[in-house]
Amino acid sequence: MADEKQQPYRVLARKYRSQSFSELIGQEALVQTLTNAIDSNRIAQAYMLTGIRGVGKTSTARLIAKALNYKDGPTAGPTDDCPICKAITEDRHPDILEMDAASHTGVDDIREIIDGVRYAPSEARYKVYIIDEVHMLSKNAFNALLKTLEEPPPHVVFIFATTEIRKVPITILSRCQRFDLRRIDQPTLQEHYKKIADLEKVETEEDALAMIARAADGSVRDGLSLLDQAIAMSDGKVTATQVRDMLGLADQSRTLDLLKHIFSGDVQAALEISDDLYKSGSQAGVIAEDLLALIHAMTRIRAIGRDDTLSDISTDTAAALETMAGDLSMPSLARGWQIVLKGIGEIHHAPKAQTALEMLIIRLCYTSDLPDPAELFKKLKNSPTPPATTTGVHLAAETQTQGQPVARASQGETIMQALPQAAPMTTPQKLEDIVALLEQNGKFQLASQVTQYVQLIRLEGVQIEFALAPAAPNTLPNDLTQNLRALTGNRWIIIVSDANPRTQNTLAAQREQKITDEINLAKQDPFLKEVLQIFPEAEITRIYHKKEE
Repeated sequence: MADEKQQPYRVLARKYRSQSFSELIGQEALVQTLTNAIDSNRIAQAYMLTGIRGVGKTSTARLIAKALNYKDGPTAGPTDDCPICKAITEDRHPDILEMDAASHTGVDDIREIIDGVRYAPSEARYKVYIIDEVHMLSKNAFNALLKTLEEPPPHVVFIFATTEIRKVPITILSRCQRFDLRRIDQPTLQEHYKKIADLEKVETEEDALAMIARAADGSVRDGLSLLDQAIAMSDGKVTATQVRDMLGLADQSRTLDLLKHIFSGDVQAALEISDDLYKSGSQAGVIAEDLLALIHAMTRIRAIGRDDTLSDISTDTAAALETMAGDLSMPSLARGWQIVLKGIGEIHHAPKAQTALEMLIIRLCYTSDLPDPAELFKKLKNSPTPPATTTGVHLAAETQTQGQPVARASQGETIMQALPQAAPMTTPQKLEDIVALLEQNGKFQLASQVTQYVQLIRLEGVQIEFALAPAAPNTLPNDLTQNLRALTGNRWIIIVSDANPRTQNTLAAQREQKITDEINLAKQDPFLKEVLQIFPEAEITRIYHKKEE
C-alpha cells in the first residue's frame, strides 16, 4: 500500500492512451486501412499522420511501431505479450526514435537521422523514426531528407505527424502514405469519457460530460484534461454545475431565455438575464458564442428541420428552438447571425467585454422586429393608396420575364417600369444604328469597339467623321469601312479627325451618363424615398427598361 501511494500520478491523457488499434476511437477508416496493410505485409516506407491536436497522431505512430515489431511478425492485433512492444510503450526502446521537429528544425538534426538509417536495428525488426510536428522543419532540413525518404533501407520506417499539413512540402507528401485523422464527434467523446470516469470510479452527470465533450471540440486529449480538472475539483461526483463554473459557461436554459427576449424585443428582460449571467461568472464572449450557436441551430431547423447534427443540444432545448424558429423568418435569423458574429469581434476588442455584450443585445432587440425587404415591398404593394409617381416610374407587380429587365437595389429588388424605347431604324442614320447593324450581322467585336472608342462628329448619308478615344485599335477605321460596304452595298467615306468641341462622347460614355441621370431621377420618387429611408444603406445601381407589349 505504501508503494502504491508513492507512485507518481499520471494524468488521464497518458494513463488511458490507446494501446491497440481497437482502442483508437473515431478513426475507423484509418484502423481498417492499417490493419489490412499490416496483415498483408504491405508496409510503406513512410507514413504522414495529420489532424487537429489530441486526435491520436502520436498514439497511432506508436501503435504502428509496435505492430511492425511484434515478436511473432507484423500484426494489427494485441501486442501485450511482446517485450519489444512493452519497451516501445514505455518509451525506452533504442530502435524507436521519437523527435520533436519544433525543437530540432535544422539540417544537423536531420543529418543525424540520415547517418543512423544505415545501421540495422539492434533488437527490433524495423528501426522506426517518429517525427512530431514535422511541418516545423526548415526548408533545408526537408531537402536533406528527400533522398533518404524516397529510398530508405528496408529496415527503416518513417512516421511523420503534423497539425499543419499545408506547410509540408509536396515533395515530402508524395513520398508518404497520408492519413487524415478525423475530429472526434461529441457523442463518441462523451461515451469515451464516461468509460474512463467509470474506470476511475468517479460518478458523473450526463450533462457534465456533455459540456466537457463540447468544450473538447473534437480533441480526445483536451477533453481528458478537462475531465481530470473536473474530477480534481469535485467531491466524488462531477456535476454539470461544477463543470459550468469551471469552464465559465452560461446555463443553456438561461441563454435560451435571453434569446427569446431578444427576438421579442424586450430589452429590459434581456439585459437583466445578461447581468445575472455575468454575476454568475459567465464570460461575455462565451455568452455571445452561445447565442450564435443557438441562432445557427434555429436556422438549420428552419431550413431543413431537426436532424442528428443538433445532438449537442438537449432535447428540451431543441424543441424550444424549433418552436421559436417557426415564428421567425429566415431573413430575421440571418440578420441575427450577422449581428452576433460581428458583435463577437467587438466584444474581444472592447475595453469592457460586458459593455460590448449589452450593446450587442440592445442592437439585436431593436432589429428583431424589422421587416425583411420582401415583406416590406409586399406590404407597400398591397397598400390601398399607393404613392404617386412623379418621375414616370412606378412599381411593377409583374415578375421579371425573358426580355423584360428590372431595376435592382443592393438590398432587396426595386422593380421599375420606364418609358418605352424607340425601335432601331433599318438604315444607318445615327451611330446607334451602325452598332445595331453590326450586331445583327454577328460583328460583335467591331460593334463593341465602335461603342467604346468612336466619338462622332457628323454622320451624313454614307459619310462619317469621328474622333477616336484613347486606346482605340488602329485597324478600327479600315475594319468599319469594309464591313459597312459589305453590309449596306454602299461605298462609305470615313474621316478620322482629332477631337474638337463638336465631338460627342462615345456611346458607352453616353449610356453611363444616362444611367446616372435615370438613377438621380428615380431617387426623387416619393415611394423610393420612403424605401431608401427604411434601408439607408441600400443603393440603386441600375435602371432596366421593361418593354411595352
